[in-house]
Amino acid sequence: MPDTTQLKVKVGFDPRAFLREDGSGKSVERYEKNQKIYGQGDIADAVFFIQEGKVKMTVLSEHGKEAVVGIFAEGQFFGEGCLDRAELRSATSQAMEACLITAITKPEMRAMLAREPKFSEFFIAYLLSRNSRIEDDLIDQLFNSSERRLARLLLLLANFGEEGSAQPIPITLSQETLAEMIGTTRSRVSFFMNKFRKKGFIDYNGKIEVHRSLLDAVLREKPQIDEDD
Repeated sequence: MPDTTQLKVKVGFDPRAFLREDGSGKSVERYEKNQKIYGQGDIADAVFFIQEGKVKMTVLSEHGKEAVVGIFAEGQFFGEGCLDRAELRSATSQAMEACLITAITKPEMRAMLAREPKFSEFFIAYLLSRNSRIEDDLIDQLFNSSERRLARLLLLLANFGEEGSAQPIPITLSQETLAEMIGTTRSRVSFFMNKFRKKGFIDYNGKIEVHRSLLDAVLREKPQIDEDD
C-alpha cells in the first residue's frame, strides 16, 4: 500500500507558503527603498522571490551609462540565471520601495525543483509568463510608437486589470527612468505624460494614477494615442 501520510504532504504542498518561510538554504530579508540586493558582476549563487514590493534591474555599460532593463513586482522571481550557466550577475538589482524578499540558494532551488512537482509547476508557470512578457516587450519595441510603449508601461506598472478602476503606481519613477525603459528621451516622456493628463488618462502630481480610459485608448481600433498627434 502507498504511504498515505507522505501522499498528504505532497498534495498539501504550497509553493507560496514554502517561499514565505526561512529554512535550510532559504532566507527571508527586508530591504529598504534604494537598497541594493546584488550588484552587476557579483557571484550568482541564489534565486530571489518577491513577497512584497518592487525591484529595479539596471545594467551599466563599459562607458558608464546606466539603463533600466526591468522592473519586478510581488509574486515574481529574479536572478534565476544562476540555474543555467551564469556564474556572475549580469545586472544590478535594487529595491524601489520597502521589499520583503526570499533568497533561495542555487543547490536548494535545484533540489526543490527536482523533488516538489507543485513547486516546479509554480516556477515553470512564472518562466512561461515572463517569456510571454519578453516577447510582448520585443513586439512593443519593434512596432509601436514611443507613446504607445509609455502607455503600455504605465498600465503594467499599475497592475491594471485586477480592479478595473483608477490604479495608483505606488513607486516614484522619474521621467528619465521611464524614458530608459521605453527607449526614448525624457522630453518626449514629459510631452506624453502631459498629453495623457490633459486627456484624463492619468493623474500626475508626483505620484501617477492610471485610469481605465488609458486602457480603452490603447485597445481602441483607432485609438486617440498616436505619436503624430
